[in-house]
Amino acid sequence: MLIRNVTTDIRSGVATMEADGNSIFIFEVAGLCIGHIGHLHHRLSDEHYARIGRIDVLMVPVDGSYTMSSEGMLEVVRRLRSSIILPMHYFGQISFNRFLRRMGEDIPVEMNAGPSVVLSLNALPERPKVLVLPGY
Repeated sequence: MLIRNVTTDIRSGVATMEADGNSIFIFEVAGLCIGHIGHLHHRLSDEHYARIGRIDVLMVPVDGSYTMSSEGMLEVVRRLRSSIILPMHYFGQISFNRFLRRMGEDIPVEMNAGPSVVLSLNALPERPKVLVLPGY
């Protein structure tokens, strides 16, 4: 497995940013690229997207307040065009449902039966989908 990191800035206090305070971790295993966006606070630049590259499975924070807005995160999801989008990092059903509604306008949302999923490069869907794994 190869693990790499693309850094982004992070909010520090109300009005300041800390350079390279967030990590976008990318795990490459068996030809599959899995990306964890981390605590993203700002839109990504073209340079960020170039450094990130292809992401097959994307884990995105969807709280819409402590990280980016739902609209901002949707922009990231659209640009990366990952096959599977796994929502994470939400603090209540209101923000979570808002994200799912907004995503569902562009990308189908599927509720998984259980809290885990087995994925492989050959079995990825042809079109992107949001996959919700129930939490405990």
